[in-house]
Amino acid sequence: MPRAFALRIAVLVYAMVVATSLGSVRTARADDSSLPIPKERTVVTAHAARIGGTLVRYKAIAGTILLRDAHDEATASVFYHAYIATGLGPTARRPITFSYNGGPGGSSALVDVGAFGPRMVVTSNAAQSLPPPYQMIDNADSILDKTDLVFVDAVGTGFSRLVGKGTAKEYYGVDEDGDAFAEFIRRYITTNQRWNSPKYLLGESYGTTRSAVLAKKLEDRGIAVSGVTLMSTVLDFASLAGRNDDDEPFLTFLPSYAATAAYYQKLPTAPADLTAFLGEVRAFASGPYSHALALGDALPDSDRNAIAAQLHAYTGLPLEYILRSDLRIPPERFEKVLLGGDVETVGRYDARFHAFDIDPIGADADTDPSSDAVFGAFTAAFNAYVRSDLGYKTDDEYKFLSYDVNRAWDWTRGHSSPTATDVTPDLADAMSKDRYLHVLSVNGLYDLATPFFATETALHHLGLAKPLQSNVSFRYYPSGHMIYLNPVAHAALKRDLDAFYSGASH
Repeated sequence: MPRAFALRIAVLVYAMVVATSLGSVRTARADDSSLPIPKERTVVTAHAARIGGTLVRYKAIAGTILLRDAHDEATASVFYHAYIATGLGPTARRPITFSYNGGPGGSSALVDVGAFGPRMVVTSNAAQSLPPPYQMIDNADSILDKTDLVFVDAVGTGFSRLVGKGTAKEYYGVDEDGDAFAEFIRRYITTNQRWNSPKYLLGESYGTTRSAVLAKKLEDRGIAVSGVTLMSTVLDFASLAGRNDDDEPFLTFLPSYAATAAYYQKLPTAPADLTAFLGEVRAFASGPYSHALALGDALPDSDRNAIAAQLHAYTGLPLEYILRSDLRIPPERFEKVLLGGDVETVGRYDARFHAFDIDPIGADADTDPSSDAVFGAFTAAFNAYVRSDLGYKTDDEYKFLSYDVNRAWDWTRGHSSPTATDVTPDLADAMSKDRYLHVLSVNGLYDLATPFFATETALHHLGLAKPLQSNVSFRYYPSGHMIYLNPVAHAALKRDLDAFYSGASH
């Protein structure tokens, strides 16, 4: 069985790759009682922020929308926080983007105040955390000047809750979650008169899985999607954690190992051109390395030694360690060993971060320095921001992460291959039905959670007709899973998204 990775921040996506063995999710409360059903509410406030050197005025809306079952009974209350620019043309025709994070079990706060909203939390770009109090500033790299924004909390996260006789079975699953988001979007665009606006989806981490499912569900409902941005992507979960007879993850992680080793100057020979170097590593992973692993025990010793030597050249790991590992290095081992293996470990979600390990002599990393460095800042800052700046007064807990949702997630219905959840057919279906749907894949080079080579492999195997293949584009940044944690990468991401919105709208 693959290792079940711990849920540490809203961007976690593959903690439940093996969740199909967890059994059925909770379907009802033991006493069959009903939860309270709150009224829908909205709080509207006026603001301005300097974005890309221009002062953008906008209204912020924090509110809830009730989702109902086939009997018109409310079963969930979904919280959202939206930003609608004013003075930038007719609202009904402006692009609108629905954005969310992952988990499953993660709220949308991170992609709002971390990445795309008009205000952002100041975090450290170094391998350390910042102490409170945390500062909120105008987000010069927001995309509000290009598109209105609606950040949506999945049921069970943020302030979104089951209500009435709503159950986990209705919402905590790949298809169920997609249905809930599709209904939320239908309700939102109806209530706010946005049916004729170009519509975009922007998901991070498991949010990219959701986007693939959601794009198909929206298209099936007659709600056209102009563009989908996949940030730190997982579509086929088999690429992240393999079984004993599945070597794919060792191949797809290798280019990310190489980028990280180059960052820390651990390679025997420093690459003169990182882009060309990573292209070379991709070719090795797809060719000689793939062939060698496929041979298993039948691989001749001479070839085994040659492959190990090349892996040493691409990762900087000791040759003897690579051979003892049977040429297969899981990510948690790479994180532990790269810097020496006895004191510090590198981050899983952003390998640029590093910190002391809890168990210096353990085989695997025990903590993630990148999530540890920012989790407290985002949690505290958003809780203060939503209640003060957005004026959403409540004593409810904002569930930045929900382990209950993650543990209850149903991965099985409609999307399980023989090995793991795979939503690439959903995205291919949506793109095949709508030739105007464009997909932008944005990737951190130092992301050891959702490696960029796995994303490329999945998107290159959509099976699209030749004329549609150019509708998928890729961008890369010197950052990790949360691309925006690096200010240089954040600015580049803003430029690429600006171009994407301009191009996909025509």
